[in-house]
Amino acid sequence: MSSMVQEFNDYRERMNKVILSQNNLVMKRLWNLDTNTYEDGALDRKTKEMLGLVASMVLRCDDCIRYHLAKCKEFGVDTDQVYEIFAVANIVGGTIVIPHTRRAAEYWEELQNQGEIS
Repeated sequence: MSSMVQEFNDYRERMNKVILSQNNLVMKRLWNLDTNTYEDGALDRKTKEMLGLVASMVLRCDDCIRYHLAKCKEFGVDTDQVYEIFAVANIVGGTIVIPHTRRAAEYWEELQNQGEIS
C-alpha cells in the first residue's frame, strides 16, 4: 500500500477511535446514519459511493474525497468512470473544485498502484 494511502487510512482509523471513545450519543448516531445511508436500497452501494464522491468534491472535503475514491475502487469503479465523476463535480461545483480534482487524481493514481484497499 502506498504511503499516501496508508497514512490516510491509519490517521482516519486512529482518530475515529478517539472520537468514538468519548461515547457521545449524537456522534454515534450521526456516524450510524452515515453508514446506513450507503447500504443497498433503491440505489446500490456503488452508485451511492459515486454520488458521495461528487458531493464531497463539490463540498471540497479532501478527506471525504479520499474515502469515497477508495470505496469506488472497492466497488469496481474504473478510471473512465472516475473521470466522468470528476467532470460532474466540476460542472456542479465550478472551477473552485479544480484543486481538489488534482488531489483526487493523485490519490486515484495511488489507489491504482496498490494491490489492496483496507
